[in-house]
Amino acid sequence: MGIKQLIQKCKKQDIKAQEQLYKMFAHKLFPVCLKYSSTYQQAEDNLQDAFLMIFKSMPQYKNKGSFEGWMKRIVINTALQKYRKQTVFEIIRDDFHKDPEIEVEEDEVSVDYLLEIIQQLPDRYRQVFNLYVLDGFSHKEIAEMLNISTGTSKSNLARARVILKEKIESSLYKTAARSV
Repeated sequence: MGIKQLIQKCKKQDIKAQEQLYKMFAHKLFPVCLKYSSTYQQAEDNLQDAFLMIFKSMPQYKNKGSFEGWMKRIVINTALQKYRKQTVFEIIRDDFHKDPEIEVEEDEVSVDYLLEIIQQLPDRYRQVFNLYVLDGFSHKEIAEMLNISTGTSKSNLARARVILKEKIESSLYKTAARSV
């Protein structure tokens, strides 16, 4: 069955089609949940909630644009909505948005390590960092999604970059010290 037929069946709330759609896309959408969740368990919960919202919102999908992109947007919004309900974003100085210079050789830091330290960022910084750097949203869009000012989005991104830079430099220093 093609994706268009599957979508049509899901719009009619066909449970078998919904199950097939879940199996087809869960492995692609789970990493998105991980980016916007504090824990693995929370990411699993967010994925389940997002799929419920996807199935509920299916009639709104008009077969225009990327279906996977449409689902990804729902996943991100679901995770952020849950986060907004449980915590309040801490507002930090709006004047802190000069991007730090980071010069690292590609082979010095692994992708796995980068993902690990991004996951360790405080929630507010991790979410802004992921939305801006990894998902390509503008600061204006992020501000609207998180109900914060554009300046706060910029300063949270800058602070996330400083934290990541410090962790990378610390890791490189430790690696260099061990090899001496």
